[in-house]
Amino acid sequence: MIRIIESKDVGRLLARKAARFTEAEAVVRPILDAVRKRGDRALLEYARKFDGLERKSVRVPAAELAAAPLDDDFRAAVATASANIRAYAERQMPKPWSAQIRPGIRLGQIVRPLDTVAAYIPAGRYPLPSTVMMTVIPAQVAGVPNVCIASPRAVPEVFGTAHLLGVDQVFQMGGAQAIAAFAFGTRTVPRADRIVGPGNIYVAAAKKLLAGEVGIDFVAGPTEILIIAVDSDPRHLAADMLAQAEHDLDASAILLTTSKRLAKAVASELERQLATLPTANVAAKSIAKNSAIVLVRSLDEAIELSNRFAPEHLSIPDGSLLDKVRHAGSVFVGPNSPEAAGDYASGPNHVLPTSGAARQRGGLSVMDYVKLISVQELTADALEKLTPSIATLARAEGLEAHARSVEVRSVAQASRPALTKMKQARRPALP
Repeated sequence: MIRIIESKDVGRLLARKAARFTEAEAVVRPILDAVRKRGDRALLEYARKFDGLERKSVRVPAAELAAAPLDDDFRAAVATASANIRAYAERQMPKPWSAQIRPGIRLGQIVRPLDTVAAYIPAGRYPLPSTVMMTVIPAQVAGVPNVCIASPRAVPEVFGTAHLLGVDQVFQMGGAQAIAAFAFGTRTVPRADRIVGPGNIYVAAAKKLLAGEVGIDFVAGPTEILIIAVDSDPRHLAADMLAQAEHDLDASAILLTTSKRLAKAVASELERQLATLPTANVAAKSIAKNSAIVLVRSLDEAIELSNRFAPEHLSIPDGSLLDKVRHAGSVFVGPNSPEAAGDYASGPNHVLPTSGAARQRGGLSVMDYVKLISVQELTADALEKLTPSIATLARAEGLEAHARSVEVRSVAQASRPALTKMKQARRPALP
């Protein structure tokens, strides 16, 4: 049974459990070291031990990807979802620009894709072909030439989706060893510039330890949703909470409402729907352990609590609250925008920050796959005008060579007419 609590008692609920990274890091460190030192040999040993690999290489042959059995409905669903995800990513793509912001000063930016990215695709309790689309398509829109996928099990829907998207660098490997392989590179596995995608605590711990040696999206924790509701259909709210709760035992679903009547109706509806839910063995435990219905005094209090929580998924009753949202991974507005739509087919990315990381960043986007490189071009006159400011700031920082590097150009510019006259004086007269 889900808890119904007052907002004054919400403190413990907002203080998420700290991930057991210390334990996980102790487990993965030897794995990372082994792959760093022994490359493919270590990778194959772990793949056979943990992932049930039977082939001689972790790389999945292109023919196996193409042969993945997919029915027509699945292919059509991938086509629909992919089109929306691609359209959304294209709107996110930053543009190169160049402009003269002052006389003689032209500034701009060029946009360049990363060379190689790797996407981790979970295949544990629930294989996630949707994550193939969410991680691969923004990379393709960004123009990344080498897109790789790692997944620990040979799941036809995962392999087949990769093939439908035109990705042939697919590797059957999972856990910390997959992250290590992409971070260091092996003879079989290319070294990645960035690793993206969700995973279990060992995958998260490996990404955390290797951040800096390789780029990562973020360190993910348990998935979560926070729903703000006033007068909604309790069936819809219960269904949305269970959709989150069925992910795993550590998932959480929180409902904030001003209505005691609605709170009781949702609690009853949760019990009713759990009775027929195939994933109830997981969902019921996460509802009882990590979830709650919170009675708030007003919508303003609800949005304040939401911003303190910084949820991965935030559902709000209508767009009037949108301007007050400061921290959230993704926002779902209105009764016809369930989180599941965003998980699969509406377009925005479902790889989102958890555990409060939405205070620092949003979800995975095309920006994770590109670099914005600044460009500047100054004329001699423009540099001359900036020289006093540059030299003063450089000397304030004790960096004399910086100051001289601009002043030497100023001196050269000032003496150029005199040098020209001297050269002309030395020039022999024409016969």
